[in-house]
Amino acid sequence: MIRIRFISADGSHETMVQAKAGDRLLDIAQAHGQPLEGTCEGAMACSTCHVHLVGGDTDKLPPPSDEEEDMLDFAAGANRQSRLACQIRLTADITSLDVKMPRGVMDNSR
Repeated sequence: MIRIRFISADGSHETMVQAKAGDRLLDIAQAHGQPLEGTCEGAMACSTCHVHLVGGDTDKLPPPSDEEEDMLDFAAGANRQSRLACQIRLTADITSLDVKMPRGVMDNSR
């Protein structure tokens, strides 16, 4: 199992969950009440699943594609830790990820 720690934008709240290899980070986040909309459902036509990867096995993830980097240009508060959760598939060599919600993230589905 893979340990995922979701951290609120202000750092005041953490949610620890378990995931498995093959899971998509966006699906795990949404299943555990994280404020990620994922409007385009992984088609990379929006940046509503923008997160900051701040710890864990981030070095074991493949780098973002050129298309993902282009979409991150539209994400509020994007930085070097920014990724689109819809583009992250967990692999067996990952044991943990720390995922922080960026400031200003909203879930418009509520």
